Amino acid sequence: MIDATHNPALTSWVESANQPATDFPVQNLPYGTFRSRETDGTRLGVAIGDRVLDVTGAFKIPSMLTVMAMPRGARIALRRQVSQFLTTRSEGAEQWLLPMDEVELLLPCEIPDYTDFYASIHHATNVGRMFRPDNPLLPNYKWLPVAYHGRASSVVVSGTEVRRPWGQIVSNPAGPPQYAACRLLDYEVELGAFLGPGNAMGEPIPIAQAEDHLFGVCLLNDWSARDIQSWEYQPLGPFLAKNFATSVSPWVVTLEALEPFRCASPARPEGDPDPLPHLQAAGNGAFGITLEVWLQSARMQTPVRISRGDFSSMYWTLAQMVAHHSSSGCPLRAGDLIGSGTVSGPEKENRGCLLEMTWRGAEPLELPTGETRKFLEDGDQVILRGWCEASGFRRIGLGECRGVVLPVR
Repeated sequence: MIDATHNPALTSWVESANQPATDFPVQNLPYGTFRSRETDGTRLGVAIGDRVLDVTGAFKIPSMLTVMAMPRGARIALRRQVSQFLTTRSEGAEQWLLPMDEVELLLPCEIPDYTDFYASIHHATNVGRMFRPDNPLLPNYKWLPVAYHGRASSVVVSGTEVRRPWGQIVSNPAGPPQYAACRLLDYEVELGAFLGPGNAMGEPIPIAQAEDHLFGVCLLNDWSARDIQSWEYQPLGPFLAKNFATSVSPWVVTLEALEPFRCASPARPEGDPDPLPHLQAAGNGAFGITLEVWLQSARMQTPVRISRGDFSSMYWTLAQMVAHHSSSGCPLRAGDLIGSGTVSGPEKENRGCLLEMTWRGAEPLELPTGETRKFLEDGDQVILRGWCEASGFRRIGLGECRGVVLPVR
C-alpha cells in the first residue's frame, strides 16, 4: 500500500538524505544492526542519508528480530513513526543519529535457516544448455520454485573476506576425484529476502497471505565452487560447493518501501502451464529492482561493471517462494533468509554469474587492465549494487554487498 511515507516531495532534517544520489532517502528507511563506541551492545538502526538512526534508543526496540516478528500492520505503523521522526525535527532528536562510517554494520539478525531458490528461467535455461543441451529445463521447473536448503552458519555480512574452499574435484566426470582447492570459483548475484513472522508447523501459508511474511530484501552473493558442484550435485543438489560462504548486504529494505516499484511478472510464454492453485496470486507480485555486479582485480584501481539485470524478470515471485516453501507444512520463522537464485535476464549483459557470462569459461571476460577472467582469482573483489526507480517516486537503493577472495588456506 502506497501512503504518505512514499511521497517524493518528503524531505528530512538529515540533510544528506535529501541528496539525489543517496541510496537512503527518507522514502527508504531500511533496517540494519550495528554497534559503535557510543552505544552499548548491538542496536537496531535505520539508514538515513549518511547517518544511522539509533532505533533502539529512540523507539526502545531492542533488535531486528523484534520488528521482523511483528504483524505487517504493526511494521507499517512503525515505518510511519520513523518517517515522522525524520521529517519533523523534535528537540533532542539529533542525539539518536550516528555517522554511518563510524559504526560497525553487522548481519541484520541471527539467521535461523537459509533456503536458496532457482527462480530465474533465464539462468536455469543457460545453465541447462551447458550441461544438458538437449533438455535444458527439467520437467518440474515450470511447475514449482526449485530450491535447496543452504547453510545459515556461513552467511556473512558485506565486507567479510571469502576464502577459496577445498573440495572434491574431477577431470573426468566418471571420477576418480581428488581433494584440492577450488579452481572455478564464481559469484551469483541474487536478491535475499528476510522473513517474518512465520507459521506454525503443519500450517501452510496461503499465497494471498505470503507477503505478510516477507519482511524485506537485501543484496545476496551466493559464492559458488563450480568444479566442486559439478561432481557432488547428483543426485541431491549442491553441498560443499555452496556452504562455505554467502554474503549479504547489511541494510534490509522493507517490503513497504518497495511498494512504488511493484510491477507485473513477465507473461508466461504460450504453452507454459499456469501455476497450481496454491501458487496462483492476484495482482502484481514482481518488483522492479536493478541489480549490478562490479569486479575489481588486485591490479585495478577502481572496479568495473560487468553485468546489470532486473529482478522483475524472474519466473517465480517472492510470494510464490514463501507459499511453496511452507506448502508442505514447513514452519518458517522470523529472521529466516531466502535467496532468489541467480538473477539473470535475456541478454548477455544480464547474466548474473561468471559461469553464464563466460559460458563455462569458453568466452573469457576482458578487464581494462588486459587481464581476463573465466572464473574468480585470488584478490578479486566482487561488489553487488542495487536500486529501484519509477516515475513519480523517489529513487531508493539497497546499498552494496562486497567480498574479496582470499587464497586457500
